[in-house]
Amino acid sequence: MGKGKGGGFGAVGRPGGGRNMLRQIEEMQARMLAEQESLGRETVEVSVGGGAVAVVMNGHQKLQSVAIRPELLSPDEAEMLSDLIIAAVNEAVERSQAIAGERMGALTQGLGLPPGLGL
Repeated sequence: MGKGKGGGFGAVGRPGGGRNMLRQIEEMQARMLAEQESLGRETVEVSVGGGAVAVVMNGHQKLQSVAIRPELLSPDEAEMLSDLIIAAVNEAVERSQAIAGERMGALTQGLGLPPGLGL
């Protein structure tokens, strides 16, 4: 058999193998896009300092809101307020990234890709 056009064999040496692989890739892309959209709707809320500062972040690591107890808004509390905001935002980012990693990892698990590709 020649390797010319119309041989009927896919990329993996089986009839239609290339088409099946392409279909699987397209399905994976659609699932990943849907999951990315879902992550944008998911939120993580973190409260620090006994509820003094609370932040809400979505699954795309976009800060949605910051709530601060009014007593922390005095000039004497500026440094502590800054520290609390940083702690809350950093924890929210970590939680959001963990959720995204779990979701996307579940989709790409069977592909045999090396870890850490950011998919």
